[in-house]
Amino acid sequence: MQRRTASYAALALLASLSALGANSAWAQAKPKTPAPAAAAPASAPAAAAPAEKPAAADPEATQKAVAAQLAAAGWLTLLDQRNWGVAWDGASQQFRSAVPIGAWMDGMPKMRAPFGAFIERVPTTAIYNPDNGFVTSSFNSKFANKADLVETVTTIQDADGKWRVTGYATR
Repeated sequence: MQRRTASYAALALLASLSALGANSAWAQAKPKTPAPAAAAPASAPAAAAPAEKPAAADPEATQKAVAAQLAAAGWLTLLDQRNWGVAWDGASQQFRSAVPIGAWMDGMPKMRAPFGAFIERVPTTAIYNPDNGFVTSSFNSKFANKADLVETVTTIQDADGKWRVTGYATR
């Protein structure tokens, strides 16, 4: 299932590149997140039981999310530098199998050209999904022609232990 999901993500990226829209249309299963705890009513007595502490984050999941987000940021830097071929080479095998190099080299410049020059990028989230091994990282990015771009990069850890891109989307 993991390989199939990665291939679908890469195929969706290829389809969006073919459409050459300014934003890529790409969907991926979202990891399950717990519902936020309900706030105590304003009239709750001061002597109410203390609120439970949130569960500690799984250190392994946190480590994976951090490493994957760093890999995603590095990959985005390649796109900013217009190193399309190096970015494609550094993507996961599933991605490279689903997105032919020719389509990538033709589509990415056209997709990113409307954004203008890169200005800055701030990482916002990195969510590890233990069900499929993906880490989905989001970045708030600023370009000369698009000041409020959200870039989403999905990565997976390959057999060699390196985190590699399986999907890229903008909105």
